[in-house]
Amino acid sequence: MERYLTPDELDKALRRDVADGLSAVPKSLPPKWFYDERGSTLFEEITRLPEYYPTRRERAILVERAAEIAAVTGAESLLELGAGSGEKTRLLLDALAGTLHTYVPVDVSGDFLAVATRQIAADYPDLAVRAVVADYERHLHLLPTGGRRLIAFLGGTIGNMPSAERIGFLGAVRASMTEGASLLLGADLVKDVDRLVAAYDDAQGVTAEFNRNVLHVINRELDADFVPAAYEHIARWDPAHEWIEMRLRAAGRQSVSIGRLDLRVDFAAGEEMRTEISAKFRRDGLMRELDAAGLALAEWWTDHAGDFSLLLAKPR
Repeated sequence: MERYLTPDELDKALRRDVADGLSAVPKSLPPKWFYDERGSTLFEEITRLPEYYPTRRERAILVERAAEIAAVTGAESLLELGAGSGEKTRLLLDALAGTLHTYVPVDVSGDFLAVATRQIAADYPDLAVRAVVADYERHLHLLPTGGRRLIAFLGGTIGNMPSAERIGFLGAVRASMTEGASLLLGADLVKDVDRLVAAYDDAQGVTAEFNRNVLHVINRELDADFVPAAYEHIARWDPAHEWIEMRLRAAGRQSVSIGRLDLRVDFAAGEEMRTEISAKFRRDGLMRELDAAGLALAEWWTDHAGDFSLLLAKPR
């Protein structure tokens, strides 16, 4: 396992994001801090919930199209950004068996990544597995290159960035692409609002616990005294931006001490803190953003219900 995100760098980034986000008006926190080992496990549980359709829909596309993806790309290496458990990735690994020799999973959660990649390495003994602990938004230029490379960014995670950041990130991906490289991008599509909201506010409360996990992370890592149960999980649709927002709402007045930052943060009763956006897309909008980033759409697939898209892009 290679580490570009050392424990010291991770600590500095957390301290910076928490200090900046909780001092801002309105307050916010980046969603990447959900994903310690507990948060990663909770998210895997979310993907199996009946309300959370994106994982099932993306998997259905991969089942149907993995062989086509392999034929079009002929990938010799697979670089997966935000790899998680790698469950869906196995469909690509199987389809690419004739050409693929290297798999590079990238994630910020080193412990979770280690468990997942050990199992993949055991199940694919002829494949070189080079796990990398990194923040793909900061360390993209450091990740392994060479050969016919397929960069996979699945799960609709691209929607966690607002438009300007998405274009900047896609531009950085484009800059890292050598000859023969392709980008496989998963993007959730605009649909019925009730279904969208339910996917982020499940009846069992797993997503609520996942949302509050960021407070557990801050308590543990920064010596804070958040009472997570005192914050209500909120998921709402923003029609102007066409994204879901997740928020935490203070049930009453709260005063939180963050020891390692020497910071006290006050919340008014009912005050909300944004913890995630999840943008939903239309094909024309995605094509404009790809074009702005120097990428061209090569293939576009959706599931049969038209809920989710998987696209293949190449450098212009």
